[in-house]
Amino acid sequence: MIRTRKVLSAVALTTVLALTAACGGSSTGTSDKAVELRMTVWTSDKDQLKLFDSIAAAYRADHPDVAKITFESLPFADYNTTLTTQIAGGNAPDLAWMGDLSRDLIASDALLGLTDKLKATPGWKYDDLLGSATAEFSRDGTLYAYPFSNSPYALYVNTDLLAKAGQKIDPASLTWDQVAAAGATVHAKTGKAGFVVRDFDYTAWNTLATVWTGWGASAWSADGKTCTFDSPEMQQAFTFLHDAAFKTKAMPGPGTTADFFAGDAAFTVAQVSRASLLTGKFKFGLYPLPAGPKGTYSVLGQAGMGVLASSKHPKQAADFLAYLTDPENAAKLAQYFPPPRKSLLTGAELAANNKVLSASQLQDAVVDQLPDAVTLPNHTSPAEIAQKGKTALDAMWRADADVPAVLKSVCTAIKPLLSK
Repeated sequence: MIRTRKVLSAVALTTVLALTAACGGSSTGTSDKAVELRMTVWTSDKDQLKLFDSIAAAYRADHPDVAKITFESLPFADYNTTLTTQIAGGNAPDLAWMGDLSRDLIASDALLGLTDKLKATPGWKYDDLLGSATAEFSRDGTLYAYPFSNSPYALYVNTDLLAKAGQKIDPASLTWDQVAAAGATVHAKTGKAGFVVRDFDYTAWNTLATVWTGWGASAWSADGKTCTFDSPEMQQAFTFLHDAAFKTKAMPGPGTTADFFAGDAAFTVAQVSRASLLTGKFKFGLYPLPAGPKGTYSVLGQAGMGVLASSKHPKQAADFLAYLTDPENAAKLAQYFPPPRKSLLTGAELAANNKVLSASQLQDAVVDQLPDAVTLPNHTSPAEIAQKGKTALDAMWRADADVPAVLKSVCTAIKPLLSK
């Protein structure tokens, strides 16, 4: 039975646990009826879903006890809320993708441990997993979600737009100051945006870790108990961002949108997996993140897939997950999602199924970045922290903002949540 320890971000965990315990959480998966499995995902990409369906069909061909495997696509913006609501309502999926909700799910024992199953599966090769990729989804030596997507953030460059503004960059020694200077010039000469942190939109502040990490800043201490938004390093990083938005205009200000992939910006920070959005409208470059005052660094966006402890068919769900993530299928998924397997992490291997990026680009922006990458800020109660942090940071996005005071207010807002 699942034990209550934390509060899920979207639904009170006490409610979730009470209902899931009553709705088959202890099922052995040995029913005589044909099993139907359901996995929630947040992709709606037809090609990705087609690939998942094809792998599921191959699995079912050898497992007649599994009659159906459904991939339920949920909107990304509402994913965590919908998933936890399904769990609370006794309608939990058997398997699920997860991002920042993983900490809560693991802490509350809402996921099955996968290590023993994966190690016991012939040919699965557990030792092939990269340790830096599995850390976020592990506890006390047990893996609770397979990190199927490990996509470093990179700098995309619209080289046509730079040329139009008479700007050149040297990728080998690129810094944030240089990006800001070139971006400001592009905006002044063309009216287009300079640099954009994709998905930030002055709301999703955790994506700014792709910038502030270059200043040696972090949202909280390594143990997650102390807020460090008010550190000198964070003040320097946010001063840079504030100046870019309000002084140099290197970054679009609040209320202004610019889609790099539509040709509206010179630079964007986005995950390597977003390369599928490139349509050939302009020439582009893809490089590791620019260096900050503390030097070079890498930031990783991850997603895992796990088996819900409240699944009515945990045995079959775990077996399908092992099949879906074995070396052969991991190689197929790698065309969309950078894998955690060391054997697949070469530029040549990743490029074999990638229609947009070259082997050298993938080597530089993915493979070489993974070993030392840090993840985006992740904590238990992610939705509460995100909302309270956003509310406090809203004061930052005014021309006359007092940067140190605003950052101090962020710590005041989220500190009570860090100790839960």
